[in-house]
Amino acid sequence: MPFLLYYEQTKETFLNSWGLLVLRVSIGSMMLFSHGLSKLLNFSTMAPQFPNPFGFGSGFSLGLAVFAEVFASIALIFGFLTRLATLPLIITMLTAAFLILAGEPFGRRELPIMYLVTYL
Repeated sequence: MPFLLYYEQTKETFLNSWGLLVLRVSIGSMMLFSHGLSKLLNFSTMAPQFPNPFGFGSGFSLGLAVFAEVFASIALIFGFLTRLATLPLIITMLTAAFLILAGEPFGRRELPIMYLVTYL
């Protein structure tokens, strides 16, 4: 077997790979099904009252959130450009935790911070 095609997998690398797979699929699925799909399916009703932290307009801000929470989560679940796919998710969770929910108690900001830490 050529050297470049040979990869010795130890118990630690095997468990590490499976652990990262479970984390990637579970966190991506939770974001997709708990947050992203509801925003996508109710886009027209949510757009007028969606927060607009950067001044782009509520509809555009909701579109960015939907892109991150639906399409980047799908990419994360399937392992497609995983590091790149987490960037919109990180930005969305930073915005939610530290701009949108800035004046709220920690309990309200806990979920976006937990997602943020996982994506980082």
